[in-house]
Amino acid sequence: MMHIAVVGTGYVGLVSGACFAEMGVQVTCIDTDEAKIEGLKQGVMPIYEPGLEEIVRRNVEAGRLSFSTSLADCLEQVEVVFSAVGTPPEEDGSADLSHVVEVARTFGRQINHYTMLVTKSTVPVGTAARVKEVIEEELARRGVQIPFEVASNPEFLKEGNAVKDFMSPDRVVVGVESERARQLMTQLYRPFLINNFRVIFMDIRSAEMTKYAANAMLATRISFMNEIANLCERVGADVNLVRKGIGADPRIGSKFLYPGCGYGGSCFPKDVKALLRTAAEADVPMPLLQAVEQVNERQKGVLFEKLSRHYAGNLAARTIAVWGLSYKPETDDMREAPALVLIEKLLEAGCRVQVYDPIAMERCRAVLGDRVTYAKDMYDAALDADAVMLVTEWKVFRLPSWETLRRVMRTPLLIDGRNIYDRDEVLAAGIMYDRIG
Repeated sequence: MMHIAVVGTGYVGLVSGACFAEMGVQVTCIDTDEAKIEGLKQGVMPIYEPGLEEIVRRNVEAGRLSFSTSLADCLEQVEVVFSAVGTPPEEDGSADLSHVVEVARTFGRQINHYTMLVTKSTVPVGTAARVKEVIEEELARRGVQIPFEVASNPEFLKEGNAVKDFMSPDRVVVGVESERARQLMTQLYRPFLINNFRVIFMDIRSAEMTKYAANAMLATRISFMNEIANLCERVGADVNLVRKGIGADPRIGSKFLYPGCGYGGSCFPKDVKALLRTAAEADVPMPLLQAVEQVNERQKGVLFEKLSRHYAGNLAARTIAVWGLSYKPETDDMREAPALVLIEKLLEAGCRVQVYDPIAMERCRAVLGDRVTYAKDMYDAALDADAVMLVTEWKVFRLPSWETLRRVMRTPLLIDGRNIYDRDEVLAAGIMYDRIG
């Protein structure tokens, strides 16, 4: 049985560790946060991700998945260490690699047999070379020569669908420097891809770049459609029909062509910034990506602008309901969430804000405290409201009782930030309606 360690128990680390264990690998998940590790030992999940709690519990009970605060304690047994620690953005947009470097230092101080360190965190091009230098420094300090390798295995997990993405990936990107590393990674991933082996091997720098390029492309598609939506609104076109028309072209495809109130989350904003920083350091201008970022920041203010136009700027003391807080459905992640930008603007304008999200309420409370009112359901949020603003397209919001909504609201106005409702249906129910594009 292969034994691996996964350092970091966030979305990437915990999902990766649990899924490897599900395929029969002996996995130790490491985190320096003692409270988080103790919670995991008790079955308490630090994040919400559909299916994750069940898969963790099953593999803990089977003895294939365990949790620890010490990488050193398990290095005697492991062949591969995955580094899945956070790489938050610095003020200048560059990725903070302090946690990545610390994992490399611990690795170099403690290994005593051939071991491979695989970076799963999203890191700038050239990070693996830096990691290798750090490990060599630590080995030299110890005065020993122990064989090791570094590799890159960027993740392409979608929050809310991460377990399924890991268990049935559309592709696995792996950057390696030797045939031995290639064979180790093949051995690890073959169980997931038994019918169609979709591991794409490449050099390490190309693997590091692939992750950023993929997220930058998806972010570009979103910002492009938001620009088209804003233009449609001005010239009288319907962006929903435009999206269908261009998405039918197989060269374009329909995915990530949905206009809305901006992207958020742990990946797109951070990765676009980091790629721009890498480009600046390499003295390569990237005006397209700069525009993608600017369009997205502007788009996060569109819903507030629509509300303000409706009330001619007179928003003080109005009650506004916000449906959806997380940056996307099926997660409680509120990093860079458009809802936070909207809520801040509403509060600055003197509005009373009532919020509801099926999962992210506690996460929101930790961020906003008692500055907003937390409703028990979507209709409670809309009680006596002067507008309902749909920000996150959770399933629970998709088919409201229009009669109930109209009855509980003071002013029946719905502003749809994700274009999920049928305009004619809403208007027929006696509710004023506005949307993107």
